[in-house]
Amino acid sequence: MKIDVFLPYLLTMALVTYLVRAIPLVLIKKKIENRFFLSFLHYMPYAVLSVMTIPAVFFATDHIASAIAGVCIALILAYFKRGLLTVALGASTGVFIAELIIKYLI
Repeated sequence: MKIDVFLPYLLTMALVTYLVRAIPLVLIKKKIENRFFLSFLHYMPYAVLSVMTIPAVFFATDHIASAIAGVCIALILAYFKRGLLTVALGASTGVFIAELIIKYLI
């Protein structure tokens, strides 16, 4: 990509990122006491992370069935309060086994 095409995109992204972070600091002077808004701000990072991660999970494998198997295994392990490494390894192993089954049986 040429620099004369890339630079305007980069500057626009930098400006938007800066404004999203700076505007609340400028406009909100006092402490936020609204319980609903505080709860909203508390859960926002989890919601954004989920929205960015879930589509990538389903399109990272060759078959949607293996992705579903991995997500199901991850949800089951997370439900039983296993650690992050255990959940990640379990989901990855489930996807690997599902891909092998799909490859050799279908």
